[in-house]
Amino acid sequence: MIVHHNLDHFKAKNPVITIGTFDGVHLGHRKVIDQLNEIAKRVGGESVLFTFYPHPRLVVSKDESNLRLLTTLEEKTLQMERAGIDHMLVYPFDESFAALSYQEFIGTILIQKMGMHTLVVGHDHRLGRNREGTYDKIVALSKQLNFKVQKIDALLIDEVDISSSKIRKALQDGEIVKVNNYLGYRFSIRGKVAVGNQIGRKIGFPTANVEASDPYKLIPAEGVYAIITEFDGKFYPSMLNIGYRPTIDTNADRRTVETHLFNFNEDIYQKEVTLHFYQRVRNEKKFSSLDELKAQLKKDEVKVREILRTADLSQ
Repeated sequence: MIVHHNLDHFKAKNPVITIGTFDGVHLGHRKVIDQLNEIAKRVGGESVLFTFYPHPRLVVSKDESNLRLLTTLEEKTLQMERAGIDHMLVYPFDESFAALSYQEFIGTILIQKMGMHTLVVGHDHRLGRNREGTYDKIVALSKQLNFKVQKIDALLIDEVDISSSKIRKALQDGEIVKVNNYLGYRFSIRGKVAVGNQIGRKIGFPTANVEASDPYKLIPAEGVYAIITEFDGKFYPSMLNIGYRPTIDTNADRRTVETHLFNFNEDIYQKEVTLHFYQRVRNEKKFSSLDELKAQLKKDEVKVREILRTADLSQ
């Protein structure tokens, strides 16, 4: 897959293009991508995903504070490559782009600059300023500008019955198994290890405090999770705790993300790690003493080790 961040050197054979944020690149999105690739193959062309950065809501809604993403741009790129897309265009979304009418967007960018052969759209997809470009208007424009329009079968998507909003809700409820089933891969958080409160070290459970690489990355519900920590190309069974600390200002919703790697004693401060989620073990609890906390963590460790005992550590 070729990734483009502008159109300066974009070149593709009979581009078959679909447009959207595709947050999560879940199984519903995969149905769309499979159809995109199939159409591209049928017309002797190449599949193109036209997506945006930053997220349009951050530009259109200046006071946006509720945006939470399932996938960072880096994660979305990886999943698109796995899905078999030929080209991924990450177009800079700004106020001037948001002001384009659907006629200008299609005519100037998709036709003149990209040489689009076919536009693949959903039955309810809208393009351009104020979302004025309905499917019927796009079809009418296609006859003027000589490009083809392919509508994605609504039943194809409804059959999967998956949406990014459903997955976000499941994450906020800590339903990791359901989330992973919807995604078709394991939910993960990538970030850098920062200084924590060092409490875990005092009771024999040292943790790495992880700051997500994107401040809009959705952090799952508070509680203890069975995860795999990926560091430097290796995979380590781990126990993760997500909590809440009012003073934190890095992760979304002021959540703390702390992973305890089993049988591991390296210094990974300021190093990048990826946390792959398997299952939630319990809700977050309040403890009256460190001894009580330590006793509970020992019980948690037994459960986590059992969950991960048969897990594929290489993902």
